[in-house]
Amino acid sequence: MTAFPLPAPMRQALDLAAAAAAAGEVPVGAVVTDPRGRVVARAENRMRRDADPTAHAEMVAIRAAAAALGSERLVGCQLFVSLEPCAMCAGAIALARLARLTYAAEDPKGGAVAHGPRFFAQPTCHHRPEVLAGLGEEEAAALLRDFFAARR
Repeated sequence: MTAFPLPAPMRQALDLAAAAAAAGEVPVGAVVTDPRGRVVARAENRMRRDADPTAHAEMVAIRAAAAALGSERLVGCQLFVSLEPCAMCAGAIALARLARLTYAAEDPKGGAVAHGPRFFAQPTCHHRPEVLAGLGEEEAAALLRDFFAARR
């Protein structure tokens, strides 16, 4: 069986997750692409380094993409992230009007897309991106397992 290569933005998100782990952060990386597929922002978790509980990779990448594009609306853009977003990040994804969310590993404890509040399925959610889950899941899950095993 031949494995297909990951799209470049997801490969970058996984590499950013590994960099976050090396810096002592929970290994999550995120990349935003514009409507043409060009990378406009990339980020990794920075909560410890920035002493900011909102500095999740998704939030940092969305802020950087909005600044780079000069708009709070990221219409037609895509977010690639190594872990299922939490409720805070799902809310930011909806508010930014991202067209598509692609994430690698599911997060049964803290995720809010396929788990927990299932944010985008709520009637109060005004924007629902297309969602693709599981792309690069094995590598992302291994990064997380190794990171937390080393801290036990």
